[in-house]
Amino acid sequence: MEKERVFVVVLGKDQKGIIAQVSGLLFKHGANIEDVQQKVMDGTFVMTMLADITESASGSAGLRQALNELAESMGLKVMLHNEAVIKAMHRI
Repeated sequence: MEKERVFVVVLGKDQKGIIAQVSGLLFKHGANIEDVQQKVMDGTFVMTMLADITESASGSAGLRQALNELAESMGLKVMLHNEAVIKAMHRI
């Protein structure tokens, strides 16, 4: 079975708990974080995660909704991109 992986991109004002909240939400939805990069640039928090959601019961749609709710509560911008779509775009 091929893995279903997504990129999670988080942007916003730096604050305590961003990584904990996002990674906790991914765990709760059955995702496995395979890679993460984060940096604070002039007070702006920037993070990219690559997560395997193959075993997630909620899938990318449910995860996207949960991430959007978290983002709204924390004043962040969160984007979720399917790895297969990104790869397909670069093959064209």
